[in-house]
Amino acid sequence: MLDQEAILTALRTVKDPELNVNIVDLGLVYTVQTKEDVIDVEMTLTSPACPAGPEILRNAVAAIELLEGVTKANVKLVMSPPWTPDRMSDDARDTLGIF
Repeated sequence: MLDQEAILTALRTVKDPELNVNIVDLGLVYTVQTKEDVIDVEMTLTSPACPAGPEILRNAVAAIELLEGVTKANVKLVMSPPWTPDRMSDDARDTLGIF
């Protein structure tokens, strides 16, 4: 069984192409659950109309499915609660110049 930190590390390789910051540090990943070799993730986007949304979701699935022992990644897009900049890590804030 994979631990949550390994999954989050894989998801850190996925960047929002418009902001050039990974989805974990942006605070887009809400939940990660492991069921044997299947990983379920709930995540959001910075905006419901984000044009990069489909690309980000595909990349998140691909990053998780590259992990040894994972046969399937289910990434579900949720809009509740809505994303706010308060969810960003300090590293993301520094990168984007938000203080």
